[in-house]
Amino acid sequence: MTIQMSLPAVIEPWAVAELMRARPEIRLIDVRTPAEFESVHIPGSYNVPLDTLPEHRRDIGAAVSGPAILVCRSGSRARQAETVLREAGMEHLHVLAGGISAWEAAGLEVHRGRQKWGLERQVRGVAGTLVVAGALGGLLLWAPLGLLAAGVGAGLAYSALTDTCGMAILLSKLPYNRDASCDIREIVDRLQTGDSR
Repeated sequence: MTIQMSLPAVIEPWAVAELMRARPEIRLIDVRTPAEFESVHIPGSYNVPLDTLPEHRRDIGAAVSGPAILVCRSGSRARQAETVLREAGMEHLHVLAGGISAWEAAGLEVHRGRQKWGLERQVRGVAGTLVVAGALGGLLLWAPLGLLAAGVGAGLAYSALTDTCGMAILLSKLPYNRDASCDIREIVDRLQTGDSR
């Protein structure tokens, strides 16, 4: 029988590291893309990409009986995952404060694989490039190209207001972000047994 203890909704990296040592039933669920997870992740964490959660949230809820700490790059996607999993009835959900960025900054152990740009960095790169191309194109080539910069700016403002990102969703579908894979059935089975490999 698992004894539930009260944990804060957002947990600092050092506290998560202590909890993982003291409470092996705690699950770290990393909701970044498989490519991001492959680049760097916390040992003992399970990769369940955010875009797979809606379809598999009930299976994940059934597989995880104790507390789960959600991890992403900075915390934004983890909060989105928390909402999805709460709708499936999971109660003991917590978010790693500052995500894996804060974990690394605290000097805590990570596993590194093949390095790739994270999804948030890709969004900044694509959005910045589109804004510059639209602004310069509008000034130098054809005035309506300036609307491209305005459209990207509006999309970013909407993204900030809704805490969602359409560009991130689109970029996560690209082969660059899909060459690493995640077998969700295997992950659900491993979540249930506690096999973090």
